Amino acid sequence: MVAGAFGSTTTACASYGAFRRSELVDLNLEQLEFTEQALLVHLAKSKANQYGAVEDKAIFYVPNADFCPVRCLRAWLHLLGRTTGPLFVKIPRAAPGQMATPSDKRLSGISINKLVQKRLGPDYSAHSLRVSFVTVALLNGQSHKAIKNQTKQKTDAMIERYTQLNNVVSYNAAQSLGL
Repeated sequence: MVAGAFGSTTTACASYGAFRRSELVDLNLEQLEFTEQALLVHLAKSKANQYGAVEDKAIFYVPNADFCPVRCLRAWLHLLGRTTGPLFVKIPRAAPGQMATPSDKRLSGISINKLVQKRLGPDYSAHSLRVSFVTVALLNGQSHKAIKNQTKQKTDAMIERYTQLNNVVSYNAAQSLGL
């Protein structure tokens, strides 16, 4: 049960937050700030931010509690039972009939990738969650600026590179010509 909740929490945070796997494994509980509107995640560094200027990502509540990444993360924090240290940690196997308990050992990027593949299948990777964030945001009419504000990508070219709108029938301006 713990492992199932954990896998859901990890993939929900990665997807809704448009995190790189390196950002996920580096997250500490001290970087989380819960507000009425959203969870703010204060990132001290990332691939695109090597100088340590704090950048924020927002993960918003969603109406359906079963799919809400913030509520899911709060449940994970309750299971962790601590207020400092790594957010995403290993869960060692428990003895038969016993409940597994989270350790204090940080997950690796490879572990994050394995969790995503376990949940979504072998054709996916942790990077797929970031790609899907960009693609779905564009499909829902979000601007490149709004997407870059969350992903922390620096150029529109990177947004275009991440977009998976390759189906010539489904995603084609010719449908909107009015002829």
